[in-house]
Amino acid sequence: MGSTSSTLLKIPNVEVLMQETGFSPAHIIRLHDRFKALDKKGRGHLCPQDFGAIKELAMNPIGDRIIGAFFSPGKETVDFHTFVKILAHFRPVDKNRPKEPNSPEPINSRSNKLRFAFQLYDQDKDGKISRDELLKVLRAMLGMQVTEEQLESIADRTIQEADLDRDDAISFEEFRKVSPEILHSRCFIKAPVIMLMERDC
Repeated sequence: MGSTSSTLLKIPNVEVLMQETGFSPAHIIRLHDRFKALDKKGRGHLCPQDFGAIKELAMNPIGDRIIGAFFSPGKETVDFHTFVKILAHFRPVDKNRPKEPNSPEPINSRSNKLRFAFQLYDQDKDGKISRDELLKVLRAMLGMQVTEEQLESIADRTIQEADLDRDDAISFEEFRKVSPEILHSRCFIKAPVIMLMERDC
């Protein structure tokens, strides 16, 4: 218990971090240990190369996109607080957590999970998933399992069913409204969203 308290005391604004993310003290300490293990040079921040030590990301076909989500545009490093806030997206939704008046939406809300998944596809950050962006992800996820013609058919059908304003792209609002059946049947966002919705800390 003493070592837990002393570790928490070393983390600035740890109470605020736990409130924002919903992580328990034990989770924060495990994440702090993980952060330090990845930060082999003890710089106090991580760069994209540091994430290469995470086997699951190295094996994930869109691992580079997931790693990229940790970094704000133009930034090459991520500190511990940002690291924890990004990982909070992966926590299951806590339906029993009391909602405090005027408090911001939890990081791991369904909407925030979807927004996180959306940005894995919207690589040019224009607020829409184009057919080309969708095809790139499908190619990465499905690899040689299907033909290029089948991939294009999946992309076309997905956009046709999700694109409510008929601009040949999927906005975040359209992305939110698409039924899970369409998403799963098209292999569209399946792996990231399942991971975001169901993976425990």
